[in-house]
Amino acid sequence: MIDEKQTTIKDIADALKISPSTVSRALRNHADISDDTKKKILAKAEELDYQPNIVAKSLRNSQTFTLGIVLPSVVHHFFSTIVSGIEDVASKQKYRLVIAQSNEFFEKEVDSVEAFIGNRVDGLFISIASQTKSYKHLVKAQKSKIPIVFFDRETDEIQASKVIVDDYEGAFHATEHLITQGCKNIIHLAGPDGLHISENRSRGYLEALTKHNIQKNTIIVSDNFDKGYETIKGLLAKGEVIDGIFAVNDDTAIGAMRACKQAGKIIPTDIAIIGFGDNPVAQIVEPPLSTISQSGFEMGQAVASLFLEQIKHQKDTKNKDNVIPYQFQTKIITTKLVIRDSSNRNI
Repeated sequence: MIDEKQTTIKDIADALKISPSTVSRALRNHADISDDTKKKILAKAEELDYQPNIVAKSLRNSQTFTLGIVLPSVVHHFFSTIVSGIEDVASKQKYRLVIAQSNEFFEKEVDSVEAFIGNRVDGLFISIASQTKSYKHLVKAQKSKIPIVFFDRETDEIQASKVIVDDYEGAFHATEHLITQGCKNIIHLAGPDGLHISENRSRGYLEALTKHNIQKNTIIVSDNFDKGYETIKGLLAKGEVIDGIFAVNDDTAIGAMRACKQAGKIIPTDIAIIGFGDNPVAQIVEPPLSTISQSGFEMGQAVASLFLEQIKHQKDTKNKDNVIPYQFQTKIITTKLVIRDSSNRNI
């Protein structure tokens, strides 16, 4: 039978006939241990396959060096680039990431947050689910002294730092681009009600129409490929006059594009289409999809940086009188209009 007992500091001490405290100090590179002794202890530790008990060390230091991330979808390209940006900054400070996805369900979001609280993560980064309307689970995290940083989707109900995209600006430029291409009957396939990103993108759409004196507006909640396809298919079947589509994300835009093609519409001559997000798929669909680029990697870097700034403030002010509370910050990531063949009529 294989002995699966993990090697301890005492095992190393017994093998070398020295005290466990000497081994412990040597492994921490303490100055009062000679270099020769350190070499012997490190060699024996390697021979015995010693692995430090990270959990026990974390508990002693009141840190786990683990960060919990809750996002709506792991497979969504935008969110995956955010995680990469977080990892780029956090890994340099020896933090590990644990990722959970809500799949847009409130209950799954609550379960994930409570699991992270139970596992004593050092920080919680979250993009809230479309179903989330109550925030008691996040209040619980804050009461547990876990810093929260929102990204992309946030709420004003919780006081915390946040990193968001300038959704209004992106939507305004997307809609205005369609108008400059001669579109006058523009449909906005919008995100779920109650999310700030949905509200801000719809507001950008409406204000671009107002600026150019276009009275007609149509906003329909439709935020994925299937809904985009079914919505536009239904409108065209009823004879709705459409010459432009601004979708809340690229997946929805591509679904709308499929419906247009099946109805015999030529893109962009008959109907010009633009999405939001600059998913890599946008470049390979036919015609290539115009979109709004948002830097998920930059967003992730900003999320991790805000967290590190907050915990530095906590450490610097620990055990001090008259501490000035940490001032939560909001960082806004700018967008960029990317014009491709799905909307470019060369006007």
